[in-house]
Amino acid sequence: MDQSGVLLWVKAEPFIVGALQVPPPSKFSLHYLRKISTYVRTRATEGAYPRLSWSTWRHIACGKLQLAKDLAWLYFEIFDSLAVKTPEERLEWSEILSNCMSEDEVEKQRNQVWIYMYVYIYLLVIDVVLEHMFIIYFLFGQLSVDTLQFLLFLYIQQLNKVSLRTSLIGEEWPSPRNRSHSPDLTEKSSCHNKNWNDYSHQAFVYDHLSNLLELLLDPEQLTASFHSTHSSLVSREAVMALSFLIEGTVNRARKIYPLYELALWQPLHAESGFSKTSKTFSFCKLEAWLRACLTGNPFGTSACLKSGKKLAWAHQVEGTTKRAKIACNTHVAPRMHRMVVMSQVYKQTLAKSSDTLVGAHVKIHRCNESFIYLLSPLRSVTIEKCRNSTFVLGPVQTALHLYSCDNVKVIAVCHRLSISSTTGCIFHILTPTRPLILSGNQRVTFAPFHTHYPMLEDHMARTGLATVPNYWDNPMIMCRENSSTSVFRLLPPCEFYVFIIPFEMEGDTTEIPGGLPSAYQKALGQREKKIQIWQKTVKEACLTKDQRKQFQVLVENKFYEWLINTGHQQQLDSLVPPAAGSKQAAG
Repeated sequence: MDQSGVLLWVKAEPFIVGALQVPPPSKFSLHYLRKISTYVRTRATEGAYPRLSWSTWRHIACGKLQLAKDLAWLYFEIFDSLAVKTPEERLEWSEILSNCMSEDEVEKQRNQVWIYMYVYIYLLVIDVVLEHMFIIYFLFGQLSVDTLQFLLFLYIQQLNKVSLRTSLIGEEWPSPRNRSHSPDLTEKSSCHNKNWNDYSHQAFVYDHLSNLLELLLDPEQLTASFHSTHSSLVSREAVMALSFLIEGTVNRARKIYPLYELALWQPLHAESGFSKTSKTFSFCKLEAWLRACLTGNPFGTSACLKSGKKLAWAHQVEGTTKRAKIACNTHVAPRMHRMVVMSQVYKQTLAKSSDTLVGAHVKIHRCNESFIYLLSPLRSVTIEKCRNSTFVLGPVQTALHLYSCDNVKVIAVCHRLSISSTTGCIFHILTPTRPLILSGNQRVTFAPFHTHYPMLEDHMARTGLATVPNYWDNPMIMCRENSSTSVFRLLPPCEFYVFIIPFEMEGDTTEIPGGLPSAYQKALGQREKKIQIWQKTVKEACLTKDQRKQFQVLVENKFYEWLINTGHQQQLDSLVPPAAGSKQAAG
């Protein structure tokens, strides 16, 4: 370990949210990314560097890498969703898009011109002149991203690249770092999702560190074959970009610093290789320092499961033998590092609206025959290997991903939905981006968002999610084995019912945000008319008192039979906790 007491680790969020759970395009290889890195620097005045505009990225992706425009936009937009923006900024962009009447108008908004200026501020501190450059952007519609960070984002898509050896024997090439696996809540090694495996994050960055640094080098610091030399120098801007992936602390203090602050810290100049004269880093020294200080993420999944706080949210139902396992790190983790992991919720109802969940990355694993309500604003949600269950979620600010789930219903407002290896799942969603159908899915059903709870609109505002645009019915199919629309269907209006959340909470939301599509609203109206006609028929039948009793018993018996046959009886039974009332969700 480094003598300075500096600890560095790989951030979890770029991998949990940013690494798409599908093999990347072949053109995202290091060879092509190095070419892009050189190209953007030669187009600095054309919206390519230090900020990469959508129009320039579209030109590179579609014209040079031969990617489809939808795919180019997908990666650009996913990276933008990781950027630090206020909810008001995201809502403003949603409003701009909602006023567009066609895809051409949407594209026009993306291609508006950025106007920017550079402001230099000089500070005199103990006879040392520090130069700070601030770039102020005035936005007229177009999105723009940090160029160097975007290159790193494209590179880490290799996390889910399919290895021939892995696909044949189910493991990576032997390596000491790969022998440790992220434990689940039963302390067994069963985590195959690399996006949530912090050991995989650390191993990936450690193994690819030279390539990541070379990708950030100025062209004059590289050989003709795009490799570094012993004399290569790394710019401060490159180290700032690498802070997208790495952060750390000093002497195990609670305060977290971005990588560039630690690398520029005066006592560490000798080790990090920073030169005050050239204001650059020695490539070799910087790489050696990073490798020496890199350690496990203290706020990652493994730390959460090993030393996180255990929660008892789900009550035990009579007759079940498995006990739900739920852990969180919110008592020690700063904002943006919060995690909640739950596993083995079996034949239970779990309902929670809690500060513990606010802004947390949530993983739900191996839950079966359960009803889970997480009614708080969430950062991201991953649902993995669950069966025969219903999940009702508060607004998900970034990504909602399902993997290897069967007969699951998900009800959520989310920025993005992606699914892989699911069978017979139903998604009632409200989302400003196209749902992603990845590989291995069968019998997927999409339906409009159809519920509400009192704090929903407030939670949507806190996460920057609006009711429009809403692309719930326009999924993007990314699986090669089945590119036809037969892999999914839209729920027929005749099968549509609203969903009632059976908990009391304080708040102002009294109806479904944004309402329902006209066809579904019409179907509900027609069903309501049938009920009114039936009620009128019963009333006009002029039944005697005994006949009314017999009729009531018949209806109740049929209703009870329907509850049992549909499985709703289990849900009703589980809504009555041992010692708490219906306000369980607000605890």
